[in-house]
Amino acid sequence: MAEEEKQAQEGQEKGGGKKKLIILLLLLILLGVGGGLAYKFLVLDKKAAESQEKQAQKIIEEIKATESVGVMFDLGTFVVNLADPDIERYLKVSVVLELKDQQVQQEAQKRLPEIKDAITTLLLTKRSSEIRTPEGIEFLKEEIAKRVNAILPLGGVKNVYFTEFIVQTG
Repeated sequence: MAEEEKQAQEGQEKGGGKKKLIILLLLLILLGVGGGLAYKFLVLDKKAAESQEKQAQKIIEEIKATESVGVMFDLGTFVVNLADPDIERYLKVSVVLELKDQQVQQEAQKRLPEIKDAITTLLLTKRSSEIRTPEGIEFLKEEIAKRVNAILPLGGVKNVYFTEFIVQTG
């Protein structure tokens, strides 16, 4: 009997050790999960909030940029032959430049013949297939802005607008 009691006590001690080990493992798991959640809420969510603030600030800056309309400078209408080899095609386009300020407008007025020549020369190199798509038109606007900015000492062209754009076959 004494041996049976010893074995029963040893079994209880071993079982008690297993219980302690299980409790310790559960506590470690809970601490790990708690630490992970704390990291998520304190670090990751803070980064996400900062990212959202940056995006909001960027949108505000874009809105302010669009609100500050520059000086409009009408260059008139250009009628040119396009560079299509198969058939004669004509382009009629009216161009308005959005300039940064009055000073740039005065400089553009002084250099108006140079600006018109640069645009006419550019338009003469285009084929109708290049300028019939929205992408082609946007690219043409960018090219005009670059050429005019190269002529003006300080640059200053913010945007190019076409108020009339007609491609005609002859």
